[in-house]
Amino acid sequence: MKARMPRGFGKPDMNALMRQAQKMQDDMKAKQEELEATEYTGSAAGGMVEVAMMGNHQLKSITIKPEAVDPDDVEMLQDMIVAAINEVVNKIEDASTEELGKITGGMNIPGLNL
Repeated sequence: MKARMPRGFGKPDMNALMRQAQKMQDDMKAKQEELEATEYTGSAAGGMVEVAMMGNHQLKSITIKPEAVDPDDVEMLQDMIVAAINEVVNKIEDASTEELGKITGGMNIPGLNL
């Protein structure tokens, strides 16, 4: 005797999948906007140089303590600024990956750099 499955059993509900995809897209857009509006900070040399940057990578400010300025060693100050900027950019990228990964459940979505 052959068992019969209910009609439509095993077939994906395309409307439900589309609603789920649209919700994920809306959630991701909202989270991206939230991340872009967040201010992140990075520092170098024990706080001698601090950088504030928005989540959209717009540089907001650079604070340099007077004792970090040595006219005979400008290269060190330049290196500290670069290090602080790199730190804050990494914080932004890590926050984006973590927060958007929560929405996608870790799925690798083409075109989305997570």
